[in-house]
Amino acid sequence: MDPFDAGAGSILRQPKAVWATAGASVVAFMGIGLVDPILPSIAQGLDATAGQVSLLFTSYFLITAFAMLVTGFVSSRIGGRRTLLAGLALVVVFAGLAGTSGSVGELVGFRAGWGLGNALFVSTALAVIVGAAAGGSAAAILLYESALGLGMACGPLLGALLGDASWRYPFFGTAFLMAIGFLCISVFLKDQPRPARKISVLDPVKALGHGGLASAAASAFFYNYTFFTVLAFTPFVLNMTPYKSGAVFFAWGVLLAVFSVLVAPALQRRFGSLKVLGGSLVLLAVDVFVLGYGDHTTAIVCTILSGAFIGVNNTVYTELALGVSDAPRPVASAGYNFVRWFAAAAAPYFAPKIEEWTDIHVPFVVAAVTAVLGAVVVVVRRKALTHEAEELEPRHATEDGVSVFAG
Repeated sequence: MDPFDAGAGSILRQPKAVWATAGASVVAFMGIGLVDPILPSIAQGLDATAGQVSLLFTSYFLITAFAMLVTGFVSSRIGGRRTLLAGLALVVVFAGLAGTSGSVGELVGFRAGWGLGNALFVSTALAVIVGAAAGGSAAAILLYESALGLGMACGPLLGALLGDASWRYPFFGTAFLMAIGFLCISVFLKDQPRPARKISVLDPVKALGHGGLASAAASAFFYNYTFFTVLAFTPFVLNMTPYKSGAVFFAWGVLLAVFSVLVAPALQRRFGSLKVLGGSLVLLAVDVFVLGYGDHTTAIVCTILSGAFIGVNNTVYTELALGVSDAPRPVASAGYNFVRWFAAAAAPYFAPKIEEWTDIHVPFVVAAVTAVLGAVVVVVRRKALTHEAEELEPRHATEDGVSVFAG
């Protein structure tokens, strides 16, 4: 069935509850890249170093990693609607407080609270969308993935537009938009049935005892270090105005969305998931290496191009993490994300430090090496990763209401 068909199960003919949750999801994903184009402006406004400002990502994703152990625990007890509202409320409060920060320490702390709220919201949103959708899950999943791509693309653009006047405005803007999302979900989304089985805090950790899931998580850990070196450190290397930096990362986000939703599944059907993932990781390593040693124009082109490889990787890793073990998908997703988000927290901290210890090129050399290490894990552990990766037709990564990329 074509999800764009105008029938009852169409992506275009969904209940208001689905649109309200999807709209809030766009804003939630925008929050990930929102600060990209304004990192230099924040550093200047708060008299902070690049390393200090990069902690905005570190605190955000460190809290997100630990939150993976509790999101299932919470949502299986209080229900999806209340979990969404709790997450949105935290984002509204902490994004608003971030805009009032008088020091980089305050901003980093408020960003951590924002990360907790975003983890609660994003880890639950797809399950809610699928549960409320009309006509099955296919159109709902596509709608959610479209929201993910749109948010990742538009986050830097919104940050640039509002940040050109003041670095504080993107934070206030996010708080305002999420407050609207809170009101829409409060009005349009009804309580949904709670899961029959409650999830324990330790269930995601126990799931990592499966060799295939542990291998996928280990490979994704190395990959995420590369991913977030590009996302968090490159704005300082490009050293552009918020508008220009926002345009670069908007183009990056568009490629990420297109390759994640459209290109990756086609490549998987033709070549198999493991070959696609290994090849994409190696190409990402080459791209990041050239980014580090090229001139300014080359750095811009390679930054944008990295979005294509990142989009492919996100989709394939999701397939692997959800299909490689027999753990319930919310549990497998939580365990996998618990591991990989630590790399997302580490890269923004270590990349500026490595530059201080060496020079501006070496952080990208390290990022290229970690991408290759991710590919090595895929090759060495290919037998453990084979189940449902190549034997079965690749499925949509986010069925059964869980998105690995989102948490």
